[in-house]
Amino acid sequence: MLRTLSIRDFVIVDAIELDLAAGFTVFTGETGAGKSILIDALALALGGRGDASVVREGATRADITAEFVASPEAAAWLADNEFDGDDGAVLLRRVIDNAGRSKAYINGIAATATQLRDLGELLVDIHGQHAHQSLLKTEAQRRLLDDQAGLQDEARAVAAAWKAWRALAKQREEIENNTRNVLLERERLEWQVGELEKLAPRPGEWDEVNHEYSRLSHAATLIDGAQEALTAISEAEDDPMLARLAALNQKLARLADIDEALKPVLDVLEPARIQLQEAVYALNDYLGRLELDPQRLQEVEARMGELHMAARKFHVEPETLPAEMETLSAQLRQLADASDLDALRAQEEKLRAAYLSAAQKLTKARTKAAKSLGETVTTAMQDLSMAGGRFEVALNAGEPTAHGLEQVEFLVAGHTGTQPRPLAKVASGGELARISLAISVITSSATATPTLIFDEVDSGIGGGVAEVVGRLLRRLGQDRQVLCVTHLPQVASQANQHFQVSKRNVGGKTLSSIDALGAAARIEEIARMLGGLEITATTRKHARELLAL
Repeated sequence: MLRTLSIRDFVIVDAIELDLAAGFTVFTGETGAGKSILIDALALALGGRGDASVVREGATRADITAEFVASPEAAAWLADNEFDGDDGAVLLRRVIDNAGRSKAYINGIAATATQLRDLGELLVDIHGQHAHQSLLKTEAQRRLLDDQAGLQDEARAVAAAWKAWRALAKQREEIENNTRNVLLERERLEWQVGELEKLAPRPGEWDEVNHEYSRLSHAATLIDGAQEALTAISEAEDDPMLARLAALNQKLARLADIDEALKPVLDVLEPARIQLQEAVYALNDYLGRLELDPQRLQEVEARMGELHMAARKFHVEPETLPAEMETLSAQLRQLADASDLDALRAQEEKLRAAYLSAAQKLTKARTKAAKSLGETVTTAMQDLSMAGGRFEVALNAGEPTAHGLEQVEFLVAGHTGTQPRPLAKVASGGELARISLAISVITSSATATPTLIFDEVDSGIGGGVAEVVGRLLRRLGQDRQVLCVTHLPQVASQANQHFQVSKRNVGGKTLSSIDALGAAARIEEIARMLGGLEITATTRKHARELLAL
């Protein structure tokens, strides 16, 4: 539930701090005092759109913070998205400056407006004062029925099955319409893959042949260099290095017998002699293996030429030829599978059957939900001064779509003896408002959202009907936190908590303020709502009677 709401420099609000309780809470006040501004501010904190126009004139930024008690669904979302808070709290903050730049935070961590919206949907459900207008749209009627019955997963499954079926059907149609183009593409790929398969490039082969070519083409130079080094070390006729170093070591050994101070020098030179001897062994082994091989050099040159020519032909680097062959082969396999129209038609039929199965399951569930919703709303209409009225949810068979096999249509009969007709054609503004309110209350009770907000959804009604509406909202408040902006005293008198919104002039500027009402102040506000600017003893008495009820 919403625990606190802090608003700074938003439209005509300079600073407001609200502490909210569970149950049914109302906001009342004169027209233009800023009642709905509170809802707009909260909607902004929940990720709604905002621009520089929401910043109070003369201020640098608007700042809205809303603190909630996390529901289990919200707590799971916070954990999954690494926004965990302390003590099960959820702190949402939105800042918009006078240049239109926006910042969002969840539990003090920077977030996106989309993340605010995703989390907000788990915390608050807002029913606006124009919600009844959306009831006239088929899409809204279908979505409302599915939401009421908890059929969101089934509806998504139908949409996914439809998408898969239609995508394959489109592919099959394109292949049928472009058979010649497909054949030409297949022939091109077959030729390219055939060329590469004949060449048979191996991964890493380009580096291998380059290395071997470099070794073979410089074989004479390598042999000469290695032999020169071997001669200098051990085979020179006049004093080779190894012989000179051996003689020097013998001489120093004799001198070290005379003076041990020379022993460290001998210890350094003797390993050097051993290393030179090892070098002689290695050079002899190398020269034994290295030989001039003109034929192998010619073969390597030819292979390099083949790889290089193929790379130019396919517009790739030589070392990527194996990968190119695999890519083209995969494309050919895919095209071969796709061009098999019989197999494609069989797969399309499977996907069509899967769609129909999911859609028929959704139809069955919708049929049951439609009957239940119709009966429930019909019952509510009797209490809302529409005696004899009837509400039905029709499922009209139609062409298969992403939304199923039927069109959802709300029908209403305003009084006894009339046949239900489409909502848009028969309901007056007042009737539509009452039906919308009944549906809002009924559908809200079926959701898990902990906080429900009704923004002047009771417009167009009054008298005894308004009292019934107040009782409905109070009853709903026993299980949820219900916040309602209202102009009806019959509704306001039913609330557990009552706030009065008013405006004042400060320095030539209009500012909005809000006050929690105690028992006495509440009588005055209800009396004002009943009798206007002039409050009499009669209106106060009436106000006390409403509150007593």
